Amino acid sequence: MLKTVDDAAQPAPSNPVHAFADDALGDHDAVALAALMRARKVSAVEVVRAAIERAQKVNPIINAIALDDFATAIEKARQPPDGVFSGVPTFVKDNTNLRGLPSNHGSRAVNARPAKADAAFAKQFLAQGFVCLGKSRLPEFGLNASTEFVGAAPTRNPWHCDFSTGASSGGSAALVAAGVVPIAHANDGGGSIRIPAACCGLIGLKPTRGRLVQPEAARVLPVDIVADGVLTRSVRDTAHFFAAAESFHRNPKLPAVGLVQGPGQRRLRVGVVHDSITGHRTDEPTRSTVAQAAQLLESMGHSVDEMPLPIGKGFADDFSIYWGMLSFLIATFGKRAMSPDFDRSKLDNLTTGLGSLYKRNAWKTPAVIYRLRRLSRQYARIFEGYDVVLSPVLAHTTPKLGYLSPEHDFDVLFDRLTRYVSFTPLNNAAGGPGISLPMGATADGLPVAVHFSANHGDERTLLELAFEIETAKPWRRIHDLG
Repeated sequence: MLKTVDDAAQPAPSNPVHAFADDALGDHDAVALAALMRARKVSAVEVVRAAIERAQKVNPIINAIALDDFATAIEKARQPPDGVFSGVPTFVKDNTNLRGLPSNHGSRAVNARPAKADAAFAKQFLAQGFVCLGKSRLPEFGLNASTEFVGAAPTRNPWHCDFSTGASSGGSAALVAAGVVPIAHANDGGGSIRIPAACCGLIGLKPTRGRLVQPEAARVLPVDIVADGVLTRSVRDTAHFFAAAESFHRNPKLPAVGLVQGPGQRRLRVGVVHDSITGHRTDEPTRSTVAQAAQLLESMGHSVDEMPLPIGKGFADDFSIYWGMLSFLIATFGKRAMSPDFDRSKLDNLTTGLGSLYKRNAWKTPAVIYRLRRLSRQYARIFEGYDVVLSPVLAHTTPKLGYLSPEHDFDVLFDRLTRYVSFTPLNNAAGGPGISLPMGATADGLPVAVHFSANHGDERTLLELAFEIETAKPWRRIHDLG
């Protein structure tokens, strides 16, 4: 039976919150779990039941599940689908259609019917053998950088429940970080894989544009900024996911990623950027984490140099107008694209404010699209002098819940968002890959991440570097803290 999760009653949070236990899931990553099931040391039913028990334990606190489908998941686990991750439990973000489940996109304005078919990417994702436990939460239409809602409880960060999980894949991030599942679906239109990964201490790789099956809606956009992917706790889970995804669909225009299984041998030319094009200085904990990452890379033999800002300040304005255009289109065509019951009067302040921003600037649309399309070539030129670029993921550390609430006036919220999310959108507009890696911590124990970008099609270098860093400086584990 489908169950829409009730977020009205939230127990008082403790810190940290996790569900790791001595059960069938243990603290294994997805690759290890799949291997255990193939060896018949544990059954898929046992693993799925353990994940459900974990979800029931922590979700009343972290509020990360939009819709559970536990009974169906147990039935599927009795004969799990074939694939690299056969029998591994997961969640799909609630903006991606799964047959038989509604997609409400995190919005009160949507009252969707159950989808008649899996989305194109969902087919690629599920072909890897996952057993889906339900849908994970996102803020309204994935537009915000915190998974918060009007008149409803937010999704809480398992590392410290007073803080944001990031967004828009904040529900998936919370579930993976808390140990409910080892891997979950995410997608990224301006940082929505990498931002929640940064907030929740996970690995989040946004692939090159066109690497995975293109979402249906993206095919009609003048600039495709959305990419699907996963959030994980280990680099090898991310690497195996992208290798397996290629066996389902391979874009012949891009070099193959293949299965990356460890560090590369090549020493890289690394450019370092500390501050964004917005002119707002990165905060000290984030700068310190980037500097420590640069020192680690130098100690490994990589060449590390400060580099100039890779793009002009006008990009921020162009991306904001394009962001607003997407919101305007959602509000205008919601009944056709989302649900016949779509009610635009229930849209939150961010969605309506972005739409109004676009309407004031709509006359600039042709020039904005022209410049955004040119970014791909400008981005590629960066990598004539560097193999990767190291930067912050976000301009400051994870904010407390409420700071990015959609209940704020639009002007206040928009200013806060543009000061916070000032590094990741370039990869979306230019189509290049980027990865978030958890390499530091705040005084409150919250993760702080760094971001690596590479040239189009060069996910392999990012994964090899991530393996090397993970080996040299293993990620902190939430269940070691309490």
